Amino acid sequence: MARVLLFGALADAAGWREREVEGDSVEALRATLAEDDRLADRLARPGLMTVVNQVVVRGDHPVGPDDEVAFAPPVSGG
Repeated sequence: MARVLLFGALADAAGWREREVEGDSVEALRATLAEDDRLADRLARPGLMTVVNQVVVRGDHPVGPDDEVAFAPPVSGG
């Protein structure tokens, strides 16, 4: 199982920040997390940042059992 981290509004909505989740890709993890109605809308929003083992990834990406996957809302700077 991958170690999943949620940040910002995602963590606030879910009520947790870290959890082990079964899945062999980013999309599989996202689908599992989206089963929670509190997360479904937020995970589908454009600009969601996905980080696998501290590297930002785009689209689907393979995930191994020892990987860390983080999901974070878009970040803006000024």
